[in-house]
Amino acid sequence: MSPPAKPFPSAAQDVSSAARHATDTPQTADPAYRLAFQDTDFLLREDLRPVRFQLELLKPELLLQEAGVLSTFVFYGSARIPCVADAPAIVAGTVGKGRVVAARLAAKARYCEEARALAAMVSAFGTATQTPEGRHFVVCSGGGPSIMEAANRGAADAGAPSIGLNIVLPHEQAPNPYVTPGLSFQFHYFALRKMHFLLRARAVAVFPGGFGTFDEMFELLTLIQTGKIKPMPVLLFGRDYWHRVVGWDALVEEGVISATDLDLITWVETADAAWAYVRDWYAMGDNAEASA
Repeated sequence: MSPPAKPFPSAAQDVSSAARHATDTPQTADPAYRLAFQDTDFLLREDLRPVRFQLELLKPELLLQEAGVLSTFVFYGSARIPCVADAPAIVAGTVGKGRVVAARLAAKARYCEEARALAAMVSAFGTATQTPEGRHFVVCSGGGPSIMEAANRGAADAGAPSIGLNIVLPHEQAPNPYVTPGLSFQFHYFALRKMHFLLRARAVAVFPGGFGTFDEMFELLTLIQTGKIKPMPVLLFGRDYWHRVVGWDALVEEGVISATDLDLITWVETADAAWAYVRDWYAMGDNAEASA
């Protein structure tokens, strides 16, 4: 015997019913009469911000659960680094000081290739160890171009799904074409986006980047340093770059971090080295699942 139906109609059924029985009166025409969850003006009120926070946390969480995403391998990095094929043209199209900057960006193009290769390795492992409950090490990026696109493309190369966490910005931004459509999310709040980067993360690859990459990387390091999250592999690609732009040793010399805090970082230059480190960290054999 089937269990009894739920006693109340669903929200969707209520919406349909309200539409069928709609009348045109001053009362029904006023915004006050709208169903609260259909009233965009109401949901966008300043005092509804806590509700919007909850919605932005819940929507990706529920969809990721339904997609069977058990853990993620997160990729951070610049949106400005060109791919190898485009690098020469970018340098050739600039002059003066701009050409010097373009040449420096072009020199980092190889990191797009490393991101793509690492994402393919990670995704192949996720496919090989997938269970009915879901898959581990699903590639997760910010959903944009450059390093992010390379990561999602690497997952696509392996025939695997990948996540894109886009953010609404003043300038135009769209998901790169390699993000799995059903795992492509858009955020208004940076704080909620950063939470979703790390809620399922089991390893993070950080490529050369600017303010956004710094923000994400240092928050991750702070969370591990303070014991808010469990330690995990934090793989920094491009030691020369990071030592040029961050005075790591100076932070220790100034006493604002401990020398042991630098042990939270693992320096790598290639996808092979990064993946080997993660496999050693989790003591993963060929058919082992990632430790939660």
